[in-house]
Amino acid sequence: MPMLLTRTEPALDLLGGDPAAPAIVTPSTRIDHGELRDRIDERRRALGDGRRLVFLAGGNTVEAIVTYLAALAAGHPVLLLPEGIDGTALDAVVDRYAPDVVVRADRAGYELAERAAGSTHAFHPELAVLASTSGSTGSPKLVRLSRTNMTANARSIAGYLGLTPDDRAATTLPLGYCYGLSVVNSHLVAGGSLLLTDRSVVEPAFWDEFAALGATSFAGVPYTYELLETSDFARRDLPDLRYVTQAGGRLAPDRVRTLARLGRERGFDLYVMYGQTEATARMAYLPPELAESAAGAIGVPIPGGALRIDEAVGGAPGEGELVYSGPNVMMGYAETPADLARGPELDELRTGDLARRRDDGLVEITGRLSRFAKSFGLRLDLDRIEQVLAADGLEARAVAPDERLAVFVRHERLVERAREAVRSATGLPPHAYDVHALAEFPRTANGKPDHAALRTHATLLRSDGTTRVEPATAERGVADARPGPTPGATAPELRDLYAELLGRPDATEEDTFSSLDGDSLNYVELALRLEERIGALPTDWPSRSIRVLAASATRSMSAPGGGSEASGAPPARGTAPTPGPAAPGAAARPRRIARLETSVVLRAVAIVLVVATHADVVQLKGGAHLLLAVAGFNLARFRFSTPAPTRAGLPADGRARVRGLLRSAALIAVPAVLWIGGVALIARTYDPATVLLSNWLVPGATAWSEQWQFWFLEALVWSIVGLAVLFALPGVARLEQRFPYAFALAVLGIALVVRYVVSGGITPSSPMRYALPAIAWLIALGWLVARSTSAPRRVAASAIALATVPGFFGDPVREGIVLGGLALLIWATSLPVPVLLTGALGTLASASMFVYLTHWQIYPPIEELSPPLAIVASFALGLTAWWAWGRATRWAGARRRRRGAHDPEPLPHR
Repeated sequence: MPMLLTRTEPALDLLGGDPAAPAIVTPSTRIDHGELRDRIDERRRALGDGRRLVFLAGGNTVEAIVTYLAALAAGHPVLLLPEGIDGTALDAVVDRYAPDVVVRADRAGYELAERAAGSTHAFHPELAVLASTSGSTGSPKLVRLSRTNMTANARSIAGYLGLTPDDRAATTLPLGYCYGLSVVNSHLVAGGSLLLTDRSVVEPAFWDEFAALGATSFAGVPYTYELLETSDFARRDLPDLRYVTQAGGRLAPDRVRTLARLGRERGFDLYVMYGQTEATARMAYLPPELAESAAGAIGVPIPGGALRIDEAVGGAPGEGELVYSGPNVMMGYAETPADLARGPELDELRTGDLARRRDDGLVEITGRLSRFAKSFGLRLDLDRIEQVLAADGLEARAVAPDERLAVFVRHERLVERAREAVRSATGLPPHAYDVHALAEFPRTANGKPDHAALRTHATLLRSDGTTRVEPATAERGVADARPGPTPGATAPELRDLYAELLGRPDATEEDTFSSLDGDSLNYVELALRLEERIGALPTDWPSRSIRVLAASATRSMSAPGGGSEASGAPPARGTAPTPGPAAPGAAARPRRIARLETSVVLRAVAIVLVVATHADVVQLKGGAHLLLAVAGFNLARFRFSTPAPTRAGLPADGRARVRGLLRSAALIAVPAVLWIGGVALIARTYDPATVLLSNWLVPGATAWSEQWQFWFLEALVWSIVGLAVLFALPGVARLEQRFPYAFALAVLGIALVVRYVVSGGITPSSPMRYALPAIAWLIALGWLVARSTSAPRRVAASAIALATVPGFFGDPVREGIVLGGLALLIWATSLPVPVLLTGALGTLASASMFVYLTHWQIYPPIEELSPPLAIVASFALGLTAWWAWGRATRWAGARRRRRGAHDPEPLPHR
C-alpha cells in the first residue's frame, strides 16, 4: 500500500513489497515490508515537520535503513555519512552545510540530535539525496540527486538484474557508498529483502549466515574479490546464490573470467557493472553471458540510459571521453547550502573516462583523462603503464605529481625490474622517473586505488630529496592524505603505534595485530597503550583492523556514557566497562581503580610467584604451568584468528599462520639460546641440548637438574613449532576457522591422551611433569578457553579444568593456583587493579619471559644474603634484558629496512 503522508512535501517511496513479505533479516531479526513501513512512519515523526536537512552517519543496521527511508518518505534531503566518521571530517561538513538533524545509527546504537528548530534551508522540490563525490567526507563538494534519479536508477538495476520478491542481497558494502546504497534501493523497489551484515566476506560466519538466511546475492568492489580468492568461497555450498555483482573499479579481465567460470560451474551469474556517484549508481553493465568472452568491457548502457564517445576529447583514434545520458544523471553539484535550492543543470554526464567501442559493439574503458601526464615532452598514459607492467608480472601503481612519473611496486626486489620495464614502456631516461616500494598500495574507503594518496606521498619523497624511504614513512605519508577518527585515537596515530611497538613500519590501517605477526612479547605493551588511547579493548581486538579499532573508539566517545552501555546494551564479552559521565554538577574525581585484561594480570602475578618461590620467600608453585595455559589462550586469540588477507600473497590456507607461528617461536628461541649459550660458555653449566632448548628430548632423566631450568621455554617453543607444522598441512587452517571450538576441543583431547600415556597415569613423575608430552595439554586447554565464547562452553571448560588439573602435581596448593588462574581466565575478561599498579603490572607481564630466562643466574648467589633482594635483583636484570633486547631488535630492524630501502640513482653514461 502507498506510504501515508500527512504533509504535501516531496516524498519518495522505495518499498515495493507485499506487507507480509520479508524486507530485512539478520541472524536475530526479521522485519517484513509492513512492519518496516510502520517503523518508517514513526521515524518520520521523529525527524520533524517541514523539509529538513538530515545527516545520517550509519552502518549496515536496521536503524540506519529505517532513518534513510523515513527521510526520503518525508521529503527530507539526506546526506549519508560513513559509519565511524571522524570528528574532523564530520565537523567540516556540518560547519559548511548546517544540517537541521544529525542521526547516528550504527552498531553502537541510535542517536538523533536536532541542531535547529524547523529548517533555515531552501530546497529544490526534487532534491532527495546528497552524496560525497569521493566516497568519503574529505571534500565538501556533494552530488545532488533527485527523486527521479533515485527511482529511475533503482528500477533500472532491478530490471536488468531480474530482481523479484524472492531475491535477498547481503549488505557487503557500506550504506553510505553509492554502490552499497543502490543494492538497498533496487531490492526494496523490487519487493525483495536485505540480509543486514557488517561482516567481511573472509569471515566463515558471514557465509554461514548467508546460507542459513537464504541470501541470493552479494556485491563487491575489486578488492572484495581479491579477498575472496584467499577464502574458501569457491568450495562453499551456497544453493540460494543466484548472482554476484562487481563495480567500484576495474576488475582484471583474468579475474572476471575466473569468477564467471566459477559461476557457470556453481550456478550463479556474474554482473560486471560500471557507474559513478554522479549517475546515482549505475550506467552500464556486462550481461553475464558475455562475462567470459568480453571480460574487460563495461558492456551496454542500463535500461533507460545511453552512452556515446566524444572523440574530440583526448585519446587515440577511435577513443574519446565517455558521455552518459539518462534519467539518473545528477541534478548537479553542491558546494554551499545555497546550492540545495538549485534545479537540474545537466542533460548528460561527462564521465572523465576514455573509452572505445569494440568490434562487438560493447564499450570498453581505456583510460582516464586525469590519468595522463607529460614528461620530457612525452604524453604518458598512466593506466597503460600499469597494464604493461602487469603483463610483465609486476603489480604497480603509477602517478605523476608535478608531471613527473612515479611508479610504486610492492617489494624492494621488484624495483629494478620495474625501473627497466618503465624505461622500455615509456622511452624515458632513468633520471626522469622514480620507482618506489611500498608494503601495500593504499586504497580509498571504498576499496579503490588511492592515487591521490600516492601522489601526495611521491611529492613528499621528491621534496625530501630522496627516491626511497622506510615503509613507515611511506605509509605515514599515505595515511596523512586521508582524514582519521577523533584526536587521540585516529587510525593514522594507532597505525604509528602498531608500527613502533611491533617493529613493523609497513603497517597499514587495514592491518591487525595478527597480520603484523604480533606475539606475546609485545602484546601486553600494545594492549596497554591502546587502552590509554581508546579505552577498554574487546577480546578479539588482535583480529580487528586498526581502522575498525579507531572507529570503535570514535563511537564510544560520541555515545552518551562513553560505551555500549549508553544504548542499554550490555558490554560485549571481553570489554571492560567504562565509567559513564559524571552527574551534572558533580566534581570529577580521579579514578583509583582500573581494569586490566585477565591474561595480563595472570602473567604478572605468575612470574612474581615463580621468582619468589625459587628465592624461597614463599612456596607457591604452579605459576609457570599457569603461564603455559595463558600462552595457549593468547596463541588462539592472535595467532589462530583469521589471517588478514591484506598482506600481499598470504591466503587463508595456513601459510600466514605458519609464518606467524614460526616468527613467534623465533622471538622466544633466539634470545633464549643466546643467553643460555653465553652462560654455558662462561660458567659451563649447561649442556648443548639445554642451550638448544631440547633437553626434554634427552632420554634417561630420572631427577630434576639444572638442565631442566628452562623447561617452560622448551615447552612453549616446541609447542609453537608443532602447531606451525600442523597448520602447514593442507586444509587444516580452513578446518579450524570453520569449527574453531570443536577443533580446539579435539586438540585438547589428543594432548590429554598423550599426557596420560607418557605419564603412566594421572600424576607424572618429576621431571616428566616438565617435559613437553606431559604438559602440552595446558597450552591446548588455554586454547580451548579462548574459544569458549558462550556460557555453556565456559562451563564445559571449567569442568575440563576440574577434571584434568587435580592430581597432576600431587600437590593441592600447586593445583589450586593453576585452577584459580584458569577460573579467572575462563570467567573474568578483566580484573580490577589499583590505577597506580597498572603500569607496573603491564611491564612485568611484558618482561615475564626475560625475567624467567635470566633469574636462574641472579637469585642463587644473592638468596643467601637476602631473599627479597634476590627477587628485586632478578626482576631488575630481567627488565633490563627485556628493554635492551627490544631496543636492539628495533634498531636492527630499522637499519635493515634502511639498507634495503637504499636505491641510488643510476650513474649517467659518460
